[in-house]
Amino acid sequence: MESSADRLARAAALGREHEVRALLEAGASPNAPNTFGRTPIQVMMMGNVKVAALLLSYGADSNCEDPTTLSRPVHDAAREGFLDTLVVLHQAGARLDVRDAWGRLPLDLALERGHHDVVRYLRYLLSSAGNVSRVTDRHNFCSSTPRCLGLRGQPPKQR
Repeated sequence: MESSADRLARAAALGREHEVRALLEAGASPNAPNTFGRTPIQVMMMGNVKVAALLLSYGADSNCEDPTTLSRPVHDAAREGFLDTLVVLHQAGARLDVRDAWGRLPLDLALERGHHDVVRYLRYLLSSAGNVSRVTDRHNFCSSTPRCLGLRGQPPKQR
């Protein structure tokens, strides 16, 4: 029988929001690793902002790192160009100043792949604060994508 951690990780990886919600409501831990040692937020469908927000609202660790690559979800989102997911992760407290095993920041990965919206967002944070770890105004900038326009200027969600 498949464990709840495996079911939740699979549902997150496939972007099945309703299944993720049902498993979380039934008590599945958003931080329990699957049989491969990965948590749901590490294997989630990066382009599915609703799944990311749902996992985070149930307490998923936005800063969990892969033990081999030292990559965090923000590295994956930046590398693949998922700005909306990156914004949600950052609003939940994900650090943007941490390097992976190859010494790359999320900004480096976005630059390598040519994800201009992600690069603009990360550079804005760097230029407005001088240091990503000290960013305080991270909620007032994002891309011009429709979902992101709805986030601009909104205060962070209260927990």
